[in-house]
Amino acid sequence: MPQHYFSQQNFDIRLEWGSLAAEYLAQHAECVIIVDVMSFSTCVSLANDQGALIAPWPWKDESAQRYAAEIGAQAASVDRRFSEHTFTLSPASLLKIPSGSRLVLPSPNGSTVAFKAREKGVKVFSAGLRNCQATANACRHFHSILLIPCGERWPDGSLRPAIEDYVAAGGIIAALGERCRSPEAEMSLAAYQSARQHDFAALRQCSSALELIERGFATDVDLCLAQDKSQVACQLIDNFFIPQPVP
Repeated sequence: MPQHYFSQQNFDIRLEWGSLAAEYLAQHAECVIIVDVMSFSTCVSLANDQGALIAPWPWKDESAQRYAAEIGAQAASVDRRFSEHTFTLSPASLLKIPSGSRLVLPSPNGSTVAFKAREKGVKVFSAGLRNCQATANACRHFHSILLIPCGERWPDGSLRPAIEDYVAAGGIIAALGERCRSPEAEMSLAAYQSARQHDFAALRQCSSALELIERGFATDVDLCLAQDKSQVACQLIDNFFIPQPVP
């Protein structure tokens, strides 16, 4: 840990960005919730809703195929464009994934953070807007919770904060109820409350959404921005995110 004052350890509900948050802060929490709305967390949620299991993998290259073979799974295509029989990082491609499927989903953001958090020995969940309440219900018994909005990447590989992840993290914080929240978590909650007043219209104009729409994936944007459509929390157990139904 670089400096102790970055840890937010005086608070039950904490928030910090990206893979370095998992590297430096995850070990100080009981539970980590990774938030990658467009599109890893949405893909995980949709697949788990269908009874499929998702294995995160940080690298979008041929190593995903080798890893899939090692764990008895199928590797998703790294090309977001898909045919009727191909699964990708496009949420729409997973709407009809068969129950019991085991899919490796390469993602440089959500998967990378999930890997790093798992290495710290904490409970790891993935969540987006579509399962805010379910995730909060599954995690509320943990004393300390770190939310990690994953963000996106600039061409040089550095973190580009993504407002959709920040807002969704705030939605989970809201669903957790009155807890001792860090200032970072409080600001995320405020962003969510503001966005919700306008039915998340601003998120349809954010950079991540505009990129997907321009590339022909407007349906994915709709899927990613639909709130609380799932009653299933997604927990990383061993190699796979598995569905955890909650009351």
